[in-house]
Amino acid sequence: MPLRDLFLALGVVLLWGLNFVAIKWGVDEISPYLLTALRYIGCALPAIFFVRRPNVSWGLLIAYGMSVGVLQFSFLFSAIGLGMPAGLASMVMQMQVFFTLGLAALLLGERPTPLRLLGAGIALIGLCTIGAEHIGGAVLVPLLMTLLAAFFWSVSNIVTKRAGNQVDMFAFVIWGSLVPPLPMLALSLLLEGPGPLLALPFVSPQAIFSVLFIAYGSTLLGYGGWAVLLGRYPANLVAPFALLVPVVGFAAAFVLLGEAVSPLEMAGSLLIFFGLLLNVFGPRLLARLRLA
Repeated sequence: MPLRDLFLALGVVLLWGLNFVAIKWGVDEISPYLLTALRYIGCALPAIFFVRRPNVSWGLLIAYGMSVGVLQFSFLFSAIGLGMPAGLASMVMQMQVFFTLGLAALLLGERPTPLRLLGAGIALIGLCTIGAEHIGGAVLVPLLMTLLAAFFWSVSNIVTKRAGNQVDMFAFVIWGSLVPPLPMLALSLLLEGPGPLLALPFVSPQAIFSVLFIAYGSTLLGYGGWAVLLGRYPANLVAPFALLVPVVGFAAAFVLLGEAVSPLEMAGSLLIFFGLLLNVFGPRLLARLRLA
């Protein structure tokens, strides 16, 4: 992977790690379903008027919008709204890496190398280390909802791969953002009533910043960059980068939300980082050693 794309991947990681803090700020004042709808309205508008529709079927665009927008984020935002800590949510969401590896092998025929499997295994130990002191105290329903969100993230990764590497991935994300707003607005009105919608004019500047960051930072820039990477590289190479998101997520939650980082969380983060390094750079180093 060239240095340019490596920096792109790390930039996406930074945006997504900070995103969990923004979500926490958002759901403190805006209902989860309405926040999801606002996220994708902001992502689609006004960009939809300046970006041509990508050369893919409406079926793929709808599948992408449903998996990443309606399903992934409705579950994630609801889980955080129900009390899932932002730092812990950033960790649990990285189960998408292992869901993606499995789905890519099952549906796309991608076979990860033994070295990448080892890297993923070390990272999984890191995730379990971080989660060891939290799982017992986490509310079961928000935890399961976050795992479901991680699964639907992996589904969106496979849909993105199906779109192919000849597609304008930035346009793919923008046009796919047309899908979630109406279903999420309907769910908000059906399950929460008109109250959250009527309260929107009275939210704080912090909540407004949250919506803008989630829409333009995390979604447009983050998922746009992620889609570009998935278009260029195998899913089993790109997906493990997201293992760094909980490292950023825990740090951001500590600084901005006051969520403490324990020695176990620090140890787990280091294991995740080592597993990612092995996954990304291990095959290249092994090839060089064979040539030496």
